Amino acid sequence: MTLFLFIMALFCTSMHCVAQDAWTLTASHPTATPYFGETVANGQLGLVSSAQPLKNADVVLAGAYDKFGRGNVSNFFSSVKMMDMEIDVDGIPATASNIEHYEQQLDMRQAFMGQHFDVPGKAHIGYRQCALRQLPFNALNIVEIEAMNDITITVRSIHQVPTTLRSVHFRYNKMTKRTGNIYLLSTDAKSPTGRLDVTASSSLIFPGGHDPEVIHSSHDSTQNVAQFNIKLNKGQKFSFAITGSLMTSACHPDVQNEADRLVIFAVKQGIEQLESMHVKLWRDLWKSDITISGDNQAQQDVHSMLYHLYSFVRERSRLSVSPMGLSGLGYNGHVFWDADVWIFPALVLLHPDMARSMIDYRIDRIQAAMTNAWEHGYDGAMFPWESSDTGMEETPTWALTGTFEHHITGCVAHAAWQYYCVTRDTAWLTTQAWPLIKATANFWVSRAQTDASGHGYHINNVVCADEYAANVDDNAFTNAIAITNLNIACMAAHIAGKQPNPLWSEVASGLPILKNAQGVTLEHASYAGESIKQADVNLLAYPLDIIASQEQILKDLNYYAPRIKNGPAMTEAIFALLYARMGNAQLARRYFDQAYKANQCPPFGVIAECKGGTNPYFLTGAGGVLQAVIMGFSGYNITSEGVTKASVSTRPEGWTGLQVTLDPSIRVVSR
Repeated sequence: MTLFLFIMALFCTSMHCVAQDAWTLTASHPTATPYFGETVANGQLGLVSSAQPLKNADVVLAGAYDKFGRGNVSNFFSSVKMMDMEIDVDGIPATASNIEHYEQQLDMRQAFMGQHFDVPGKAHIGYRQCALRQLPFNALNIVEIEAMNDITITVRSIHQVPTTLRSVHFRYNKMTKRTGNIYLLSTDAKSPTGRLDVTASSSLIFPGGHDPEVIHSSHDSTQNVAQFNIKLNKGQKFSFAITGSLMTSACHPDVQNEADRLVIFAVKQGIEQLESMHVKLWRDLWKSDITISGDNQAQQDVHSMLYHLYSFVRERSRLSVSPMGLSGLGYNGHVFWDADVWIFPALVLLHPDMARSMIDYRIDRIQAAMTNAWEHGYDGAMFPWESSDTGMEETPTWALTGTFEHHITGCVAHAAWQYYCVTRDTAWLTTQAWPLIKATANFWVSRAQTDASGHGYHINNVVCADEYAANVDDNAFTNAIAITNLNIACMAAHIAGKQPNPLWSEVASGLPILKNAQGVTLEHASYAGESIKQADVNLLAYPLDIIASQEQILKDLNYYAPRIKNGPAMTEAIFALLYARMGNAQLARRYFDQAYKANQCPPFGVIAECKGGTNPYFLTGAGGVLQAVIMGFSGYNITSEGVTKASVSTRPEGWTGLQVTLDPSIRVVSR
């Protein structure tokens, strides 16, 4: 074990000794290293916590990309940290080195990141922050200060501007209104190449109508500041709030005015209404929940996964989600198969309205996918391996995945079909999904090649789902997802009253799923037992249901599981799911734990992509584990007949109870 892994193991062990609350994640010593922050997000705006008090490590905005830096492709970019603060007490800065009893807590039920600390002998300070669920571009800080002695406090509301932004301009406008003042602090900038306009806006809010004097200042082009001073007597309490907005021209043509308007709108809602509506909407989200008995740690971990799932996707946004959600700039904010295969299936059963945004994102980019197919000499629609705002291929050219990992196209169609299977919305299937399903099926007809006999078909020269295998022929998962896509098109045509392409069924029946001499499903035509990166063949049993024989599923599991060396988190989640479906509680528990526990990073247990990794939050892994719980341990399944539930299901060893509450609109059909 490397030194870093050893240190991580020590921190994770310590974390799990105290982490038993089903709804609260606590960092008792935030400044201890290593520190990996938590995110409060509303599916549009994400604020990542810092180990330092009153600060954010990053602020991320969904759908905002610029082409610079990493890989010379479109990227998420760090934006203005418009919710940062500084507090001095009698001239003493409240920094990590000057405070005591410092603790951070994430309240997952209400989606607030809180912290509290003492400035020794002077003040107790409590602070909580959220990305407002009801306002997609707005955040809220609520601060409460209690004086231990007579003190003078200085508060600075800060817009911290990253050096990567260009053409920075600061504005300040005190708006005196009959119903109370608005202290509009605004920062305008350009994204790193100038492609997008960026505006952050905020205002202090003082309850009670007795506002201190607010002074504006700025420090070069990196800090825009609104500051006030106030004297407090011993025992006196004082509270205030900051509401802020962040927008780019990717989402509005008049970003400067609109960001300001959203702050004005929020200020006039008032602190109490902003907080209560946010809490109500999160309470509604948690009506779809997973309840585990007999294992408090698993309950907390699963709640954390659900919390991030709900935080990183938003209803009616027509946006999908990156593997890292809104927790940072990982994977450039691009959308991969992770969204369609690993994240979507759990979400569509819990909140289909939110999951629909992910399909809307793909539907809106069909034309780009058709252009991509045309450029490569194919028919129909060929979805990119990495996608951003345009829907064109965004994979850096050093990676073969963007040129050859074509199974993504079938994954997109499969997710669209799953949405129909769950909602049974025939009108949506006919008007919205049908063009996508038809175009992706036509892609596979043109992508497949006939063999020498003229009767069979092959898909050659691909990167597998196991990305260690590149430029190989007849990959098991690629062929299987193509077969699935073609069969879906035939079923969808019947439901929508459309004419199916006769080649769809011909190609589907002609594509091979290969086996070796021992009867193990072969990953690709030239596979010879090499180590693999992640699940490939095993995905034919779930989610594709192409391999249904338990004997074959077990044979493939026994062969491929030992060949994965520290792969991404979702792979072992699939093993847990399959073992649960076969009734093996011991192995279901083993692979459930292996799927994420060694991936957790201190102090909050956020999940990295791989064991010992340092790139949380990996929503893909969380999505895989949630599917293990919902589709494996609870026995639900999404089929062409609708959502079914097995009459008997297997919980992991040690769990005494499990209840999954699906969205109330979902009808579970008898099986």
